[in-house]
Amino acid sequence: MDLFDYAFMQRALVAAVLVGLTAPAIGTYLVQRRQAIMGDGIGHVAMTGVALGFLLNTSPVWMATAVAVLGSVGMELIRSRGRTSGDVALALLFYGGMAGGVMIINLAPGGSTANLNTYLFGSITTVSPEDLTAVVVLAVLVLAVTLGLRRQLFAVCQDEEFARVTGLPVRLLNLVIAVTAAVTVTVAMRIVGLLLVSAMMVIPVAAAQRLTKGFGATLAGAMVIGVVVSLAGTVTTYYVDAPSGAAIVLLAIVVFLLLSVAATPLARRRARGTAASPEDMASCTVDEGESGTTASPTTRH
Repeated sequence: MDLFDYAFMQRALVAAVLVGLTAPAIGTYLVQRRQAIMGDGIGHVAMTGVALGFLLNTSPVWMATAVAVLGSVGMELIRSRGRTSGDVALALLFYGGMAGGVMIINLAPGGSTANLNTYLFGSITTVSPEDLTAVVVLAVLVLAVTLGLRRQLFAVCQDEEFARVTGLPVRLLNLVIAVTAAVTVTVAMRIVGLLLVSAMMVIPVAAAQRLTKGFGATLAGAMVIGVVVSLAGTVTTYYVDAPSGAAIVLLAIVVFLLLSVAATPLARRRARGTAASPEDMASCTVDEGESGTTASPTTRH
């Protein structure tokens, strides 16, 4: 329990809880609308924001948030207007964001690509009090949106045309999802890292789906799994000299595999309980036919 004696570990654990809650919360919607890879594209754009923070001597977290939000809005507008496919827009974010980040960080006074490593893969020792304040504010915003607007966001992710017919502001809600995903990326980058944050948006959701069926149950289960693996990975990196993001993602994969194995016999039992065998169906048909023949006055005559 000596890890709680260190201020940097206290900050890291609080940030890990917030990452475990926020990443699967928005990830559930992204998985539902088959945009699980969106977090990667935003993460690469956020690299440019981090580099700008070093260049302008401002907070990399807030600068990364601003740039990621602008990038996500641009991508969503391009996708919705149909000027180019979503895949091409994501590719532009991937390569443009990465190249911009590498170029700008080398232009910053005393900057080098080594400065990006803690943001790319996460580092529990670098969560400053200012970073934690930003993470808390942004995490509260993400949770307020993902939980407070869950019905509207689910409707848009499930069927945009139906949501539009019912009178929902589909374009605005799509922008809300994109912006929330961008904010979540910057929330998670100090613990999980920009290159691995997409995994925390997807893997806990996929793991929860092994045992749940409804949207609400999947959302709650994914958030629980996210918190557990985030805390476990952060504590692990306290004892093992390794990036916290790698430990968290590997633990999430282990949980996914374990739940997949556990869910297989449950699925088989459900299948056996709900599906009748051909012999049972034939027996039911014969019994019904015989009882009907016996009961019919016309048949006896």
